[in-house]
Amino acid sequence: MKILLKNARILSMEDSDIVFGDILIENNRIKKISEKPLKEKVNIIRDCHGNLLMPGFKNAHAHSAMTFLRSKSDGLKLHDWLFDVVFPREKELKEEDVYHFAKVAYLEYIRNGITACFDQYYFPHMSAKAAEEMGMRVVLLGTYNGSYEKVLSTYHYFNDKKDSLITYCLGVHAEYTTGDIELEMMKKAVKELKAPFYAHISETKDEVDNCYKARGCSPVKFFADAGLFDYGGGGYHCIYFNEEDIKIFKDKKLNAVSCPGSNTKLSSGIPPITDYLEAGINVALGTDGPASNNCLDMFKEMALTFSLQNLRTKNPNCLASFDILKMATCNAARAMGLNECDVLKENKLADIIEIDLSSPNMQPLNDIITNIVYSGNPSNISMTMINGKILFDKGEFFLDESIDDIFNNCQKATDELEKRYLSHLHDQTV
Repeated sequence: MKILLKNARILSMEDSDIVFGDILIENNRIKKISEKPLKEKVNIIRDCHGNLLMPGFKNAHAHSAMTFLRSKSDGLKLHDWLFDVVFPREKELKEEDVYHFAKVAYLEYIRNGITACFDQYYFPHMSAKAAEEMGMRVVLLGTYNGSYEKVLSTYHYFNDKKDSLITYCLGVHAEYTTGDIELEMMKKAVKELKAPFYAHISETKDEVDNCYKARGCSPVKFFADAGLFDYGGGGYHCIYFNEEDIKIFKDKKLNAVSCPGSNTKLSSGIPPITDYLEAGINVALGTDGPASNNCLDMFKEMALTFSLQNLRTKNPNCLASFDILKMATCNAARAMGLNECDVLKENKLADIIEIDLSSPNMQPLNDIITNIVYSGNPSNISMTMINGKILFDKGEFFLDESIDDIFNNCQKATDELEKRYLSHLHDQTV
């Protein structure tokens, strides 16, 4: 299959230069990028009419299947949100629920120009099944799931496949939810596989204070001293870092994933992103889950990033728009280990989005990159291509399953899970 994307502005994300030209896709890879018109024999020709082609957004932290809790758990801080609303309902989850819940999130990603996500949730094989059926690229963050042998087999099952949309990374939820058995198992797995490790880290001040009380150090130092960062990785949220934490992330070349939408909703705090960048730390953006955000929208995350950092530093020029766009694209791809789809370049994987520059919020074209970061929203996504396949184009999805079926199955599973939860709650109170 060959697809020609012609008459496009092209932002490779290798630098901030925008060129005009054509991109030839062969199967799932970029075959050629040319500033001269290409006249290849192809299966599909798509005229971009001067719109912008760029790498797809990468959501570097998500719990996609938590769609069932969207708008169910608002107005709470993290601890109460987790322990009073989320965890009790998650006890009622069935494997097939995750499959249906994840599909709605993946549909939202595709619509919003997100071509990959770093997904942490229960029953990861069901998230993988949903992603494969929809053509979504997913990095699964695996946690303790029964035995050391199962962790190794799951890791190899997903990572030993060639040209797979699904890969697998080691990790835990957080320091405060990790038991000794899980910790020892993960330490052993990291050492055996020489693999990167991820976790929620320093998301709230209480988390950090409690870690000092329990372990005499910060969550960052606790994981580092345990050897879990010996082969890279990083953390999600990363709000309350001290100088030692920043040095550990710098020295070990770890990735800091910021989720400003979730952090503002849960009143968790504002990370010192400018300090991380000055230290040379790779900073990426994520949405977190649809229960704590509630939308899966990288335009929102970019807007909150510059707004919050401007307020924190009291400097309206503390972050360049191109640096913010990098956090949502190539920086996130690198944090996820997706080095073959971080930029638009010949022989890279064809994960490409088209930005409609004819929309009013993109005019005039004084600075296209700044327009995307400061003015953009999901309505500007006119095309989403993942692995060389166009999955969304001008308002229409190209999937093997109807949108109505995806929505109906999700709603049915949501209603049945809530019934199980309420029945269990009733039994406990009788």
